Amino acid sequence: MAKGVKVAVVSTVFAVMVGGAGYGAYNFVSAMSDDGSGGVGEAKRSGPPTADEIAKTSKDFFAAWEKGDAASAAAFTNNNTAAEVLLAAYGADAHIGDVDITPGKATGATVPYSVKATVSYDGKSKPLAYQSKLTVVRGVTTGKALVDWQPSVVYPKLQRDDRLVTGESASPSIEAVARDGSVLTKEKYPSLGPVLDALREKYGAEAGGTPGIELVIKHPDQSPDTSLLTLAEGKAGKLETTISASAQAAAEKAVKLYGQSSVVAVKPSTGAVLAVANNRTDSFNAAFEGTKAPGSTMKIITAAMLIDNGVTSMNGPAPCPPDAVWQGQTFKNLTGMEPNEGASLANSFMRSCNTAFIKLIDEKPLTDESLTLEAQNRFGIGEDWKTGIVSFDGKVPAVSGPDRAANAIGQGQVQMNPLNMASVTATAITGAFRQPYLVSPKLDDRELATAKGLPYNTASQLKQMMRLTATQGTATKAMAGLGGDIGAKTGSAEVDGQQVSNSWFTGFRNDMAAAAMTEEGGHGGDAAGPIVAAVLRAAG
Repeated sequence: MAKGVKVAVVSTVFAVMVGGAGYGAYNFVSAMSDDGSGGVGEAKRSGPPTADEIAKTSKDFFAAWEKGDAASAAAFTNNNTAAEVLLAAYGADAHIGDVDITPGKATGATVPYSVKATVSYDGKSKPLAYQSKLTVVRGVTTGKALVDWQPSVVYPKLQRDDRLVTGESASPSIEAVARDGSVLTKEKYPSLGPVLDALREKYGAEAGGTPGIELVIKHPDQSPDTSLLTLAEGKAGKLETTISASAQAAAEKAVKLYGQSSVVAVKPSTGAVLAVANNRTDSFNAAFEGTKAPGSTMKIITAAMLIDNGVTSMNGPAPCPPDAVWQGQTFKNLTGMEPNEGASLANSFMRSCNTAFIKLIDEKPLTDESLTLEAQNRFGIGEDWKTGIVSFDGKVPAVSGPDRAANAIGQGQVQMNPLNMASVTATAITGAFRQPYLVSPKLDDRELATAKGLPYNTASQLKQMMRLTATQGTATKAMAGLGGDIGAKTGSAEVDGQQVSNSWFTGFRNDMAAAAMTEEGGHGGDAAGPIVAAVLRAAG
């Protein structure tokens, strides 16, 4: 079955030429790429466009767009080839007409505007209204004032190589419901939008719905269409999810605390996903698909490896020196951490001492493969999870050299996301790996991933160390005020090219485990910690 809206696309070069930011920075092959005229007989100007130029260029561009004259409108941009393709498709593929554009007051060279139009298809019509903006720049080749071409000029949510299409949807709509039977909508839970789109794409037919007619954004990476306007309602199929309405509401509110944040909550006793939320500048579901180093939250798995292999135990030795050298590379602790040569594993865990873990990974019988096997066999990492939508199930590669030490503290080549770390916590406190899932596997007979889990003694020690971290260690401030059985682990991951580390935090309260990540959020307790704590407050 074809993905998204079923309609013939008339623009054969569309995917290549639609998008891309900052066309003003390019000097195209000839002056014709700048404004379509070559600027013959006209003195070339320089410097920023004047207010009069900005007003005239935007006015002329809007007038041609309103008339449906794609070629003329495109001539007022600095990439007339790409602009003409997208503007022509605006009418031909998206079936948008009766365009009326009202410009607002310019701020510098940027002109905001509102668009009112009509979408018509197969005898069905509906009004379309939205706001966007454009910027007028000086043409590199001709010196003329031109619209700096971006896909968002046509519609604000369009990104590179996206396209607008109206037609019969290939995937019937769904009515996704939470555990309590309440309906999950994009309006009520905005960050669930991409997740609901993905569920519709995969389960629309199985849920028993029939297609309608929609205006959608089709994406070049084959991700689910983004529905913008429904001209004719199909029949929505009912799809039961594992989402908890209260936990999802808490997650939606929590991720708004910090930009570029993601959080996932799961039910340790079953593996059911209770909440998933993202606060990002794009529509990427980083909570499920992210591939970032998890920092010291990885020490949950590393501690399990040390215990399972008899290297030490919760109350056994794990000295915390100021630094540790592994195969020529020196590792240090976070600034301000007091060294403790007599520390136990529990003490080094709850204070998140890097050097303690790095010193211990050299002990026999540990090898380059030990951490990988622990993550895979005990925690199910990398075991092809089938959550119901696209997800990444973590990566802990077997490596030698400095990266073996870095992996142990959640740096190096380890890759995780909040879904993975919420599951790691769930496994740590129950001893059983239960693959997270968003939709029951009974719906489509998919087989969930399995792993043998942890010995009871290991799980009980991990749980107690996480309790200590939440009440006496690095997670104390974030977890303050939470009642019930609680535990946590903080993490901060340094990333090349970033001045501030990524903030990670995972924790549990009763039968809920949650994990969050905030890009450039600093220490784990600073940004990700408050997000997790807010979601855990929704736990019964």
